[in-house]
Amino acid sequence: MRIQLSEHFTYKKLIRFTIPTIIMMIFTSIYGVVDGIFVSNCVGSNAFAAVNLILPVIMILAGFGFMIGAGGSAIVSKTMGEGDKNKANEYFSMLVCLMIIAGIIFSIIGIIFIRPVSTLLGANGEMLENCVTYGRTLLVALTAFFLQNSFQSFLIVAEKPKMGLVISIIAGVVNMVLDFLFIYVFKLGVFGAALATGMSSVVGGGIPFVYFMRKNSSSLRLTKAKFEFKAILKSLSNGSSEMVNHVSMSLVNMLYNFQLMKYAGANGVVAYGIIMYVGFIFAGTYIGYSIGTAPIIGYNYGAKNSNELKNVLRKSLKLLIITSLVMTGLAELLAKILGGIFVSYDEELLNMTVNAIRLFSISYIFSGINIFASSFFTALNNGIVSAVISFLRTLLFQTAMILILPQVFGLNGIWLAVVIAELLALVVSAVFLISKRKKYQYA
Repeated sequence: MRIQLSEHFTYKKLIRFTIPTIIMMIFTSIYGVVDGIFVSNCVGSNAFAAVNLILPVIMILAGFGFMIGAGGSAIVSKTMGEGDKNKANEYFSMLVCLMIIAGIIFSIIGIIFIRPVSTLLGANGEMLENCVTYGRTLLVALTAFFLQNSFQSFLIVAEKPKMGLVISIIAGVVNMVLDFLFIYVFKLGVFGAALATGMSSVVGGGIPFVYFMRKNSSSLRLTKAKFEFKAILKSLSNGSSEMVNHVSMSLVNMLYNFQLMKYAGANGVVAYGIIMYVGFIFAGTYIGYSIGTAPIIGYNYGAKNSNELKNVLRKSLKLLIITSLVMTGLAELLAKILGGIFVSYDEELLNMTVNAIRLFSISYIFSGINIFASSFFTALNNGIVSAVISFLRTLLFQTAMILILPQVFGLNGIWLAVVIAELLALVVSAVFLISKRKKYQYA
């Protein structure tokens, strides 16, 4: 039986409603990891380093799609909670059109400037060519990537989280099969990796687009809509934390790579790339849960149901605390296995990677609450607080720690930077959750 946003959520219902999105995010992370495995093992560490060097630039551009998905779904779910379904569909349709236009513009800009940006990041020779090839190929599919990520949120608003999971699995299988064919069989290198990812985004964005274009059984459908700049600005404001998060993470990743080149050379960049791939899987649990609960929060905020807001918040915090302990324990236990999947061919690099994973993974104790807190305020249509949490967590605190800790702990200081940053961000999240409890009546 389909769970509706208007229902009272017990632990069982909360888990049932969010589990498809959690699995979807974990699976999405896994097929992203497959890219890295194929590139590292079939093309080489130099190509793998090039992919990790240019990927943050792509994610900065892709941040716009995440911003619209998070901020737009908050407005749509709030409008549905207020009882105006026609208006909700108009907002939804307008935002999809906005993403298509923005995706085309950003693709063109990115393709033009990808080479000078790669040079600025320190790439040269073969690495530079790999950066340009990988980046330009991915940028061609940027619009599809926008739609794929935003529809993940909108499918939950439409009370179709299982459909989102199925589409994600289909796109993931396409990516992994094409990775095997393009990289292992046809030897297309980083071009093959990017082409596989781009084609999977076309599948992941195209299927829900066709679904919403046609008459369907959900509460959302693409209809005629005009651009309402007030609603667009509100969506951008609500989702600004997502944009801040992606831009900040990308800039911080560049800083990590710069520091690692200084302290450990190319091996350090490879080890950090592996941490990121592994981290996507573990963080996918937190992100999936946050995306899954956001429409519930937005709906009940729009319906002025403060009791249910309090119920969802309390249950979410308890579930996340338990999950964070489990995630951290798993990461510590599986560090050598996870590192070996990527670089078992190089013992020195493997040892560095295992040590890095074990230090970095301590951050999972704190990051779940921080990710949820930012998403919680986005769902409440308070983009400013959400953006502040994301900005401090992903940019200010991490940047400071990346620059300070290596002075004391050397290379280990770089791996520990995120741990201290997440701990500081947890304090900020707690302050906002406590100070805003009366305003939103979830106390």
